[in-house]
Amino acid sequence: MKMILGLSEALPSITKRKFEAAKASSDLLFSPTELAIIRSSAGIPFQLRYCPSLAKKPIPKLQNATPKQKIDPFENPPPALHLADIPAANPTHFLVLNKYPIISEHFILATKPNKKQTHVLEQDDLEATYAVLKAWQADSGGDEKRLLAFFNSGDHSGASQPHRHLQFLPVEGMRDSNNASDWGLLIDLILTSPAAKATEQHPAFLQHPSLPFTHFAYPFDSEPSGTQLLDVYNRLYDAAKAAVDAFISANPNDFALHPTDDGDLPMSYNLAMTTAGMVILPRRAEGTMLHRDDGSEIGFVALNGTTLGGTMMVKHQDEWNMLRHEPGLLDRILGAIGIPKPPSSKVGSSNI
Repeated sequence: MKMILGLSEALPSITKRKFEAAKASSDLLFSPTELAIIRSSAGIPFQLRYCPSLAKKPIPKLQNATPKQKIDPFENPPPALHLADIPAANPTHFLVLNKYPIISEHFILATKPNKKQTHVLEQDDLEATYAVLKAWQADSGGDEKRLLAFFNSGDHSGASQPHRHLQFLPVEGMRDSNNASDWGLLIDLILTSPAAKATEQHPAFLQHPSLPFTHFAYPFDSEPSGTQLLDVYNRLYDAAKAAVDAFISANPNDFALHPTDDGDLPMSYNLAMTTAGMVILPRRAEGTMLHRDDGSEIGFVALNGTTLGGTMMVKHQDEWNMLRHEPGLLDRILGAIGIPKPPSSKVGSSNI
């Protein structure tokens, strides 16, 4: 059954209006970025965003809290950031603006009850996500605007909040610079490139041969139902988990699975979705430490689910300079965060 959001105003209109008001009132803090396009050795474009102001981003703390306690930003979000409860009748989720965006109109879908980010996604999470993606396109007035949805789960995924939430970036907001003219969403490339092929082990899923990490993609051939979305997610997760298990079996000292005592999933992963399909990226590291020639540390480059959108961010000038000027570094960073492809993996030619 198709989820109806039941909004009284078009979703792009609500988001734009509330974003501009919250930015003007400082209820959200928008951080402009410098943008460069860097490329993998195979020529795949990635957005590299430089945002020094986020290096000073405050971390909210509870009064008398232990160091590990953080405020749950989704427990009682301020009205200035709240967009809508969905669906309108008996809402299970709500939409809220990101308080610290670097892309205009970045917003979030969170569960009304505090469900865990590290548990399995449920059908209503996926239905709500797809309904938001669909509503944005349907309500954009013929402008063909689109959203990228992404999800971070687990210690190695770039996740920062334990309350379950998926995030949305307007693709037109990601193209906020002339430098982005020859860039496209990575998930689009994975789902539509003629080079992307099914693997022998997983004939139902696509994988792009030019990406240095294992990933699995499923293109939608029509509008999926809630049960179909859940089935695709579960099968993608199982394929990703099998890849993680195989890697750990061959490299037992490299990293380990997460504890599962509280229903937590045993691995970290990113998920991305558009109305065209779904992609999963199993993770083994949150990022990479960059070093100078003398071995001293420059900074830690962390990546989250925006990796599947073909974008990443740094907060320090030295990182920004190094990534723009050292070809091959992007491949190394992308290879280090995911599961290397097995040598026997046959996924077609290497042309983009």
